[in-house]
Amino acid sequence: MESMRPATTADIPIIRQLAKAIWPPTFKDILSESQIAYMLRLMYAEASLEKQMRTFGHCFFLLIVEEEACGFMSLEHDVHHQGKTRIHKIYLLPKLQGKGLGAKMIQFAAKEARQKGDSALILNVNKYNTAAKFYEKLGFELVKEEVIPIGEGFVMDDFVFEKTL
Repeated sequence: MESMRPATTADIPIIRQLAKAIWPPTFKDILSESQIAYMLRLMYAEASLEKQMRTFGHCFFLLIVEEEACGFMSLEHDVHHQGKTRIHKIYLLPKLQGKGLGAKMIQFAAKEARQKGDSALILNVNKYNTAAKFYEKLGFELVKEEVIPIGEGFVMDDFVFEKTL
């Protein structure tokens, strides 16, 4: 049985551990090892995660499967006062991918968004990530492409998807 539970700053070590287990196999064919390492340092340092939670108001959730944290998600409601919830992060251990858990995480995000009064979900996904097909299958539509400089000469080359709720 799986469930989603809110994560707090006390859960930052769990989120960091999951990111370190998920990112290298997920992005190994898309990003260089140096970019993966840089992005993990940039986005998953303890101080960065704490700032995302406390300053930016990102709501983190842990996916619990058989009493073990196996994935995580972060949401930001009413992004830019547009009535949309942004999924900033949604990750699942590779051994559990393809079992319907990602779709359940998206359903959870949609429920959270509706409870906050938002009318859509939005997210970015790397243009070369096979997850883009997963999002399309779940009803997300490509709304634009963007290249975002993130420092040290690296960029995020992304599709932006949106799903109306």
